[in-house]
Amino acid sequence: MKLKTLPYAVALGATLVFATSALAGPPLICHAFDIGDAKSLPWISHSWSLSGTESYDTRNLAADTLSILGNDSTVLVHMETLRRAALYAQNDEPSAKQLLLKLVARANSATSATAAMANFDAGYFAATLDQLHWIKKDFSNPAQGLGAYALIKKALQARPKDAQMNFAAALLTLEGPLPDQRDYAQMAISGSSSDPLLARNLSTHFIGPQSETMSDLINRNSTSKVARQ
Repeated sequence: MKLKTLPYAVALGATLVFATSALAGPPLICHAFDIGDAKSLPWISHSWSLSGTESYDTRNLAADTLSILGNDSTVLVHMETLRRAALYAQNDEPSAKQLLLKLVARANSATSATAAMANFDAGYFAATLDQLHWIKKDFSNPAQGLGAYALIKKALQARPKDAQMNFAAALLTLEGPLPDQRDYAQMAISGSSSDPLLARNLSTHFIGPQSETMSDLINRNSTSKVARQ
């Protein structure tokens, strides 16, 4: 691999809600994931963005992130850690590139036992950097053209029934492809019945208390498509 430069609403209502959520912010960036007491990168802000009071030294970003990812196999912990890493990296683009290169190298050299998570991490961080660029146009995105979704799909080929990984894929594909997004959403929601941490994340509201839940968000696209047929 080489680095390159639950159902509701009718179709119209679903389309309008989706537009509102899209404007509110990209989901991989603008929603903090509940990871309980698990260790992640240090965080002070109570919102999705940096508060301005963080004193974290981003020169340690790659080493610290890889250490956390290597010591906790929970996909949601990886999602939140990589979200925080991307937000820190917006102010230190060399660190963003360094971490991305290390994640890609890690995926390329992974054994069969570690390949799923290694590919997931590389793809998810690339996707998060892509979404960061949507809201921070002056951010020089090192993940441009990498093929984040292809890496996520490769991870899911090895772990097709991983509900948390399907949740991540459902968020990533909110704008399509719709058949894939529908399958990921259904797998995530079904799997949450035996995964309390995922269930908590699905029940929380995207952005603010007046917005839809994460479960509604990932489930809406397939519903609106059926309604249009």
